[in-house]
Amino acid sequence: MTAMTTMTTTTGAPPATSVTTADASVQLHLDGAWLTVCAAARLTPGRGVAVLLPDGRRQAALFLDRTGHLYAIDNRDPFSGAAVLSRGLVGSADGRPFVASPLLKQRFDLGTGRCLDDDEVGVGVYEARISP
Repeated sequence: MTAMTTMTTTTGAPPATSVTTADASVQLHLDGAWLTVCAAARLTPGRGVAVLLPDGRRQAALFLDRTGHLYAIDNRDPFSGAAVLSRGLVGSADGRPFVASPLLKQRFDLGTGRCLDDDEVGVGVYEARISP
């Protein structure tokens, strides 16, 4: 069993965002500051994007859902150890968006990081925003 780890947690539901300007960027809240990680134009609703974090070893998986909510979770699948969650299939269960790992198919809640298939496992979540 893998314990759930949380790097930076979000509070409440993620804010609605929309990519409205060509210069907009995606930012993650890391170590008390907002860090630009990619251009918002790289996001496609329903698909993930992986970004390398400043420590050079961790990755975050970014998702923009079809309603405009931005989510960021650890990209590492805790079951396989592979950095693949950004390549997973996005869906919803009971109105909550999730990503299913492309390897072993476990589903992770995009808002909380909790594994929907194993209550004792989860991935870290990051506070994220789109900045004009």
